[in-house]
Amino acid sequence: MSLYVLDTDTFQLFQDEHPLVVARVAATAPEDLAISVITVEEQLSGWFTQLRQAKQPERLLWAYRRLAATARFLSRIQIVDFDEPAFQRHADLKKNKLKIGTNDLRIAATVLERNAILVTRNVSDFQQVPGLTIEDWSK
Repeated sequence: MSLYVLDTDTFQLFQDEHPLVVARVAATAPEDLAISVITVEEQLSGWFTQLRQAKQPERLLWAYRRLAATARFLSRIQIVDFDEPAFQRHADLKKNKLKIGTNDLRIAATVLERNAILVTRNVSDFQQVPGLTIEDWSK
């Protein structure tokens, strides 16, 4: 089988129980499903920002609850590393001057190095990456 790597947006859809994404995830063997450590960084850094900015006790408690829920959710899925080959692939892709964000390009490099399929609804950005196979499970 192929390895399917959810990008950060699709992972968020999964967390938010988007019915089509949840159905596709359920139909995929756990060993064939992953996220990039870049997605982990984006998920956690978002909650750390919320915690730092919380001025009211209710907001702080909400942010801590969401951080804990995110950590529990992250523990349920395989995480692929941004390793040396992915780092080098990212450096090579940067030379193409693609109009795509740094973290998205890191995710793309990680997926390419594993001959995996990227699951995203951000097709317009990721289709710029040569050789990247993309699926959108949100529609």
